[in-house]
Parts: sequence; structure tokens; C-alpha cells
Amino acid sequence: MRHLLRLSAVLLLCVAPALAWEHWGGDRGGMRFSPLTQITPANVGDLVRAWEFRTGDLDSRAPEVMKRTKFQATPLFVEDSLIFCSPFNEVIALDPGSGAQKWRYDPKIATSQRPANRYNCRGVTYWVDDKAAATAACRARIFMGTNDVRVIALDARTGIPCADFGSNGEIKPDIGMKLEWPGEFQITSAPVVSRGVVVVGSSIADNRRVNAPLGTVRAFDARTGQPRWTFDPLIHDGIEAGHTNVWAPMSADEERGLVFLPTSSPSTDFWGGKRPGNNAHANSVVALRAETGELVWSFQTVHHDVWDYDLPAQPTLARIDAGEGMRDVVIQPTKQGFVFVLDRDTGKPIWPVEERAVPQGGADGEKLSPTQPLPTHVPPLMSQRISVDDAFNPFPSFGRSTCEKLFAGARNEGLYTPPLTQGTLIFPMTGGGVNWGSAAFDPVNQILYANTSHAVHVVKLIPRAQAAGFNPPPGHDFGQQQGAPFAMTRAVAMSPLGLLCNKPPWGEMVAVDLKAGKILWHSSVGTSEDQAPLGIAFNWGTPLVNGVAITAGGLVFTGAMDAYLRAFDAKSGQELWQGRLPVPGVANPMTYLWKGEQYVAIGAGGHSEEGTTIGDSVVAFRLPRAGEAPSLWSRSIDRPGGRFASKATAFALVVMLLVVAVWRWRRSRRAKAAI
Repeated sequence: MRHLLRLSAVLLLCVAPALAWEHWGGDRGGMRFSPLTQITPANVGDLVRAWEFRTGDLDSRAPEVMKRTKFQATPLFVEDSLIFCSPFNEVIALDPGSGAQKWRYDPKIATSQRPANRYNCRGVTYWVDDKAAATAACRARIFMGTNDVRVIALDARTGIPCADFGSNGEIKPDIGMKLEWPGEFQITSAPVVSRGVVVVGSSIADNRRVNAPLGTVRAFDARTGQPRWTFDPLIHDGIEAGHTNVWAPMSADEERGLVFLPTSSPSTDFWGGKRPGNNAHANSVVALRAETGELVWSFQTVHHDVWDYDLPAQPTLARIDAGEGMRDVVIQPTKQGFVFVLDRDTGKPIWPVEERAVPQGGADGEKLSPTQPLPTHVPPLMSQRISVDDAFNPFPSFGRSTCEKLFAGARNEGLYTPPLTQGTLIFPMTGGGVNWGSAAFDPVNQILYANTSHAVHVVKLIPRAQAAGFNPPPGHDFGQQQGAPFAMTRAVAMSPLGLLCNKPPWGEMVAVDLKAGKILWHSSVGTSEDQAPLGIAFNWGTPLVNGVAITAGGLVFTGAMDAYLRAFDAKSGQELWQGRLPVPGVANPMTYLWKGEQYVAIGAGGHSEEGTTIGDSVVAFRLPRAGEAPSLWSRSIDRPGGRFASKATAFALVVMLLVVAVWRWRRSRRAKAAI
């Protein structure tokens, strides 16, 4: 039976335009799976760099502006081009074989707006108007939302704005209220298009104010740009709150005519006394009719969120063997490391989800939910508890570490411990678990893959009387939470040495068999090489907000916070290859076939919030052609630890030469003295 299922999956993949990467998540449902098999575990070690393209931002933008960027874009492979957006919303099309620029569109966004979530564009969206003539301009379109809140439509072949969409190719959605500053509201994730409707979310500054801008999801006619519908994910009856928004990537089921929204927590994140109840449809997977915006179903993953545990990941649409035949499902990973698997038509869990009691005793005025939903079949992708015993103390002989004292002094009763004025440990941290990189699903082998981050946040509420003029310590986020009785601070728990307070690994890739409800393997991803002194490459893993790409060739590709693209064996989790990047690739990789050769590409521009080196590159790798081979440099120096080893070797050689020189000099002097 299992062989028949695999054969059916392969046949379905063969019918689809599977050799392209036409959507941000590979396909409309975000499986991030490619049927390409040219690159395999047996030959992935031979990959060579095919090309590198630089956007030019590093040379043309002010250093202070570049310090506020996050290069998270995943290129699309459409119209014989790789098409992606820069953090400044420039859309660029490249030749897939050489990386040469084919066209470029610059919306000229202001670089003085200081966007709350940095300058960022995770990707663009491709759509073909099947009602237009084959040669018509803008029959194939690229849609993008911008940091300055525009929705832009371009001809996918030329990059010229589509004149019939809005005003000369763009529309400016009405936010509905005055912003505190221009960067409070932006669009960072790619829109989705279904049945001729383009759907756009938003990214809104966290923890600024209770009455923040609404998180309205907006839909427009993909041909004209005319408004089609709006949907506010938050039911406002009897509560005071501004936004529950959809900042993360969305998914679409074209056959059903449904779009799937991963919604955020309501404002403000860490105190919700003015929004009693469960706050539907916040922290939920929401299914809407693409053509009308009608609510079909909603499933909530967190009730009355005060931990910033919004849904950051694209809902993955897959067809799985759930034990009683194949079913169409929505797979939703979370920051907490949970995996919810829902029926695509009804939103009901495929396997039981239990309401379990969680810690109580919130801050003054808080009205916590007594229970939270926990999946029972698929185990958490990571540990969800932290204790003093888990504190990382590299030098135990010197006594109790700063991290151990920090863990002991904060409130910590496990998952869903509420924030307090004394400080609360939040683990997994508010960045995940799983983040915007989302999960990937192998439909042939029925395995889910995801990157996870392992770090601790310390969140502390600041009484309003103390908030005025409050000067947060270095490394602490400070949110006024205007309209609430508390402001807040949030900081990643770190030692004075700049190391995370919890024991490594700090980032892992996980493979899970959904049907069996079994974790197959964990693998540490990333080293300290690009952030540690002297380039020391401790294999401790790095936080992983980005995601993976998987192939039928048996590989999983991912970037990390060090400057390497990696390949792992999909069956065992063994790390097989690293390809050096100019700076860390904190983006989702993708793969494509061009003129008979399989390429793997990733945006390598770093991540300012994580403190990495900043760049502006897209890099692609392929197997060597006749007469080519990986260089000795790439097999030795361009590997984790290679630079440190080469420096250490060079230093040892210099020391040895100096010792020899001194010895010979002293010997020469003794010889002269003896004459």
C-alpha cells in the first residue's frame, strides 16, 4: 500500500509544472518540495558555485540604512527568470544560468521611514491571467507589497508596471488611522493570488499601543486593482484592541477557492486585560473564500495570547495518509514547536487536540485563559521547558553563572507562564520554535521538515508610573504598550560573553513522521564561525528563523546564521555539504532546473536583528560541468572551521619560524663568541 501511495504522489507531481518554483513556498500550499533528483546525497559534495548576483545596495545605500535590513527573499523561477525582491522592494529578474540581470524595477521607497520590522521583502507573487491573449502585456504578472504600504503589479517578462492595475501599476491601501510614524505599518510577506483575486496582509509594530491600526486583510482584483473585500481577523465585540494582523505568508487552494491566513496575537502582546476572552480569530488558522472573503472556518492555536505566540509560518497544504486513507489537510507549525494538522474543508483537527490547564496568576487586570490547546498525536518539535539545570555554564568551576541566577530569579512554570513585573522566562522564545521560514513536506515519503530555534526570552512588565522616561538596559526591546497599565521589556537571555543562556544546540532541523506521530531525527544547524572571536566554529547550532527546501533527490537544504548553505540527508539528518556564502543566508533556499542542470539558490544578505554581517547577494550552486571540480579551497578553507584552522596553522607556522630564527641567531652568536 505504501508503494502505491508513493507512486500516486510521483504521478501527481509529474502532471504539475513541478520543475518550476512558481510560488514563495514552492507551490501555492507551501510544501517547499521539488521533484528534482539530479543532485543527490551521493554527489551533493561536488557542488560548485554557479554564480553570485549583488543587488548593489551595499555600495549605494548608507551604512546606517543597511543596518536596518533583513534579506529574507526567496526567488521565484518563472518566465525563464529568477525573480525576487530586495529589502528595499526593488524587483529584479536574473538569467537562471548566469545570474546576469535581465530587468529591474525600483519603487523608490523612502529610506527615512525606519520601518518597525526593518526593511524587508520576503518575496513576490506570480500570476498568469488565462483570459488575456498570449502576447498581451501583463498577461503574466508579479505582485509585491512594499515597506511603504503599496501593492504593485509588474509585467513578469519586462518589469514594466501594469497600467491597468490601480494607478499605473500600484494601489495604496487605506490604513484607516494616523500612524505614529511612517514605518509603523508595512507589508513584508508576499501576497497570494487565487481565482483572480490578490490578497495582502500587513506587518504592524508590536507593543506600541492598545489602539493600534487594524490588522485588516485586503483583497483586490488582480486585473484592475479594484477592492474586492476586507477581513478583520479580530472580533472586536466587547474588547479594546487594535490589530490582529497577518504578517506571515499565506496559502491558497485554487481548486477549493480558499485562502488560508495565519493570524497574529492582538495588541498589545504581553498584557490583554482590555481584551477579555479568547480573542477570536487571533492566533488562528483562518480559511476564507478567495472571491468574497467569506469566513469558512477558523481554528485557534492560542487562547488570549499574552506571550506573542502568533502564527508566523505559512500554513502548509498537503495530502497525507492519516491512518484511514488520504486526506487533504492544513499543517500549521507554531512558535511553541507544536504541529496542528487540520482538515482542509472543516478546520477540525485530524488527531485529538486537548484543552489542558496552564499556569495562572497574571498581572493586575489580566484575564488569562485557564486552558490552552495541545496536540496529542504529533509530538512537539522541541523541548518546551527550561530550568536552572538547562543554563549554559562553560566554566562551572567558577560557581553559579549569571545565566543560572537569571533563570532562578524569573517566574518560570513552563509553557504559558504569564508575564509579570518580576520577569518571566518565555521558552520557546517569541521568535520560535518555528518562524516565518515555515515547514516543508515531502508528499512522497510523507515526512514534515522544519527548522527550530532554541533560545529564551525574559519578558518583564513595567508599571505605567515607572514607564515614563524609562531607559531600558542594552539589548532590551522596550514597548510602551500605550493604553495598558504596563509597558514591557523583552530580551534574549544571554551571558556576559554574548552566548545564549540555554545549553546548545540553539538551532535544529527536525524531521517528523506525521502519520506515526514520531520524531525521526534532530540535527544541529549552524556554527559560531561568523560571530565568534577568531572564527571559532563551535557546532552549537544557530537560531533558525528561515526555512528549508526539500527534493525528491533525498536532500534538505537550508541556510543559517553562519555564512553557509547546507545540505542534509533527508533520511538520516546527516549534514553532507556546506557551500560558502558571502554573508549568512537567513532566507529560504529554492531549487530549479535550467537547460538540463539543477541549481540551488539562496538570498545571502544577512539579518540585522540577529547581528550578522550584512550583504546584498543571491548565490546559486550546481554540479560541476566537464572539466570543472570543487576547488581545494572550497573543500578545506570554505568549510566550517576551515578559516580558524588555517589561521591557527599560519600562526603556528609563524611562531615555529620565529623560534627557528631565534635559535639560529643565538647559535650564530655563540659560534662567533667561541672564535
